[in-house]
Amino acid sequence: MADHLDLHTVGDLLHHYPRRYAERGELTRLSDLPLDEHVTVVAQVADARVHTFNGGRGRRLEVTITDGSGRLQLVFFGKGVHKPRAELQPGTRAMFAGKVSVFNRKRQLAHPEFKALGAESGAEAVEAFAHQLLPLYPACKQMESWQIQQAVDTVLGPAGHEEAALAGLVDPLPDSLREGRGLATLPEALRKIHRPATKTDIAMARDRLKWDEAFVLQVALARRRRAEAQLPAAPRKPVPDGLLTAFDARLPFTLTDGQRRVSEEIFADLATDHPMHRLLQGEVGSGKTMVALRAMLGVVDAGGQAAMLAPTEVLAQQHHRSITEMMGELAEGGMLGGAEQGTKVVLLTGSMGATARRQALLDLVTGEAGIVIGTHALIEDKVQFHDLGLVVVDEQHRFGVEQRDALRSKGKQPPHLLVMTATPIPRTVAMTVFGDLETSVLDQLPSGRSPIASHVVPAKDKPHFLTRAWERVREEVAAGHQGYVVCPRIGDDIGDEGETSKGAASPSPEDEAEKRPPLAVVEVAEQLTKGPLSGLRVEVLHGRMQPEAKDDVMRRFAAGEVDVLVATTVIEVGVNVPNATAMVIMDADRFGVSQLHQLRGRVGRGSAAGLCLLVTDMPEASPARARLGAVAATLDGFELSRIDLEQRREGDVLGQAQSGVRSSLRVLAVIDDEEVIAAAREEATAIVADDPELAGYPELRTALDALLDKEREEYLDKG
Repeated sequence: MADHLDLHTVGDLLHHYPRRYAERGELTRLSDLPLDEHVTVVAQVADARVHTFNGGRGRRLEVTITDGSGRLQLVFFGKGVHKPRAELQPGTRAMFAGKVSVFNRKRQLAHPEFKALGAESGAEAVEAFAHQLLPLYPACKQMESWQIQQAVDTVLGPAGHEEAALAGLVDPLPDSLREGRGLATLPEALRKIHRPATKTDIAMARDRLKWDEAFVLQVALARRRRAEAQLPAAPRKPVPDGLLTAFDARLPFTLTDGQRRVSEEIFADLATDHPMHRLLQGEVGSGKTMVALRAMLGVVDAGGQAAMLAPTEVLAQQHHRSITEMMGELAEGGMLGGAEQGTKVVLLTGSMGATARRQALLDLVTGEAGIVIGTHALIEDKVQFHDLGLVVVDEQHRFGVEQRDALRSKGKQPPHLLVMTATPIPRTVAMTVFGDLETSVLDQLPSGRSPIASHVVPAKDKPHFLTRAWERVREEVAAGHQGYVVCPRIGDDIGDEGETSKGAASPSPEDEAEKRPPLAVVEVAEQLTKGPLSGLRVEVLHGRMQPEAKDDVMRRFAAGEVDVLVATTVIEVGVNVPNATAMVIMDADRFGVSQLHQLRGRVGRGSAAGLCLLVTDMPEASPARARLGAVAATLDGFELSRIDLEQRREGDVLGQAQSGVRSSLRVLAVIDDEEVIAAAREEATAIVADDPELAGYPELRTALDALLDKEREEYLDKG
């Protein structure tokens, strides 16, 4: 139990809440039994026989029951035959509860629960059995739900006497808060969640237990925000008429109102003497990189250095290329032809040659380079900065906290931190996961961006739609544009780690039914070249290629020398080719909602309209098709992130942001419980402001220690 479910103490067990409750169901007549539903019937045993099979080694008990309206067969196998064989003699009247299935065209109940009824059992006993709420716990193969229920029953003791077992519990909620909000006591809530008499009991218990989770988590975040505000940092104010002014003067367009507003928020933070902690979220293509670059230039103006951390080499190279292009001679400080107020912009990745790497490291330690863009190679011990003032992390969810922390420790004082994400995060998730970061949102697209039309292509139901999809790609190429084809896998069944659809939903019954391996880049590229896209210049791009080869393909695609790029999700973030207008995503159902939205953002980046075709083999009524329909129906990333969250469990959301730490949320649903989270945040902030060390709240401290075991405490400290 300890290893598989992470339950080590009695407290862990009591806080392992039922996932849902089965009702045995209204009493059903045998003649009206619905298939695949849980039913409860009262009937009499007409016949009971044991059959053997496998040469006498296997045993099966078949019991026929009748209630006057019809007959039904019950089956029990293996060791499970002993009890029913003894108790279900012909003539016995009993209640049976189970799920109706069909075998040999006959309805049956396999291994039903049953309770024999004595002659004195009246209608009340029957009703009580039928309506009892049976807790179903999150379980695993080694520990079934009913075994967990037995363990909980052992701890709680006999019904009506639970108080004694629950007396010593630590209650994290201060009495004043609990009473003020009309919440149940902790013993009452735990009794009602494990042994509810009614659905009202369950609702009351959940309301209380949600508060525990939201409140303790928000106290942890509030304490952290307070601690961060105490840290010293060097204020970085851009000098007038410096690098930033020169850069703004050469921009061929004006910033959007959103970009101006967010830049002002960032510059106000940079001017203070404690570290900025800001999350910048913006739609795909809303111009986050421009905002981040202006912040970096402002820090260089103030005498510091700025580092931008990208999740992949392709992206680091792309950022380096686009930033040096935007800056022009300003990126050639100290070089012939460079502007006098310019600076050096260096790239640092793991696959660089030794000479280039040595030069980049030298430029950083001397301060010659004001801006460095790189992958986690930036974090290595060898990398020393002259004066690191700002760290920009692109695509937060791909970086572990340890990595962010290692980079922050390279400053003489903690550097300012700007975290960027193109996956819009609903406000509640931001409050729960990034509760320690101030949030800025860019929600308008720069002018010149074109709308993207998205359509679902049901390849199995309507093969001619797929034929038309390839014709559309040819039409775009004929009009002088380019396209992407995205596949979930690289090919050859090499363990494409990091390139399978990370955000993909877990296998659904439809996936299971499919059993077809996801389509692979290498094979699809070959089929397209020989078939529907023959004659076009088709190339592949995936994470297993050598960095030089990847960079070469991307450079030629950007230069218009490649018509169609068949790629994995390496193109998901930040790839910017304005001439690419069409994208076909194969096996789109194998990607998550946010990921599809990210991928789609690679087209429509120029003046021509974008087209995104989501190809799937899933049947029309499946949840996967509904998910794709939602993506096709809206370009609003915030709306999609809500849909995504509602379809995935929060554990995934918190799990990935909490650097793999198991989500502590058991009853709190981040999307549905927005009000609880907001209220808990207010209460937590007030308590921490009043008593930062929580000296007056010993129980709350204990609960915090339990939530933030050492690993998590460090995690939260690192931010």
